[in-house]
Amino acid sequence: MSLEPLILASKSAARREVLANAGVAFDIQVAGIDEDALKRPGVDARDLAIELAKAKALAVSAQYPDAVVLGADQTLAFEGRLVSKAPSLEAAKARLADMRGKPHQLHSGVALAKGGKILWADADTAHMQVRDFSDDFLNAYIDTEGDELLHCVGSYRLEGMGAQLFDKVDGDYFTVLGMPLWLVLEQLRRFGVLPQ
Repeated sequence: MSLEPLILASKSAARREVLANAGVAFDIQVAGIDEDALKRPGVDARDLAIELAKAKALAVSAQYPDAVVLGADQTLAFEGRLVSKAPSLEAAKARLADMRGKPHQLHSGVALAKGGKILWADADTAHMQVRDFSDDFLNAYIDTEGDELLHCVGSYRLEGMGAQLFDKVDGDYFTVLGMPLWLVLEQLRRFGVLPQ
């Protein structure tokens, strides 16, 4: 039995690495959607993560209708509001200082599409507790991580030095990286991308 081809509609290096390390074969095609257009006032952060993942999957599926397309995106909810990627290192530093000693939620949305139609979509949530770190640590963290922080919605990479920002994480490691792997693998088997 031949397997369905898979395209990942994401430019995230972390998502690519998670899938590749799990032995999933895929091509990459960046979706290029207008994410800001979907960020309406009052939209639930978890729902938005799913909407963004669907939009990415559909955009690429329109170009490659014979492949299964995996869209993925993350949103962060902090103190009841949606947080976007920091536009500068100064903004990242201010955000991390604001989040110091407080919890937030990281939602990882995923969707599969084929032939311009959504096959499946869901999200998983990790509850993140930021520790009460010192200003010295924050400065060293910003200096070490640099512009990498501008590509992450929370201005941290848990797979790097960002792990030191937290007291506790309730949720799956892969979800924090933006690819809720167990959910995705189950659906890839269901839709013939991976063997049963």
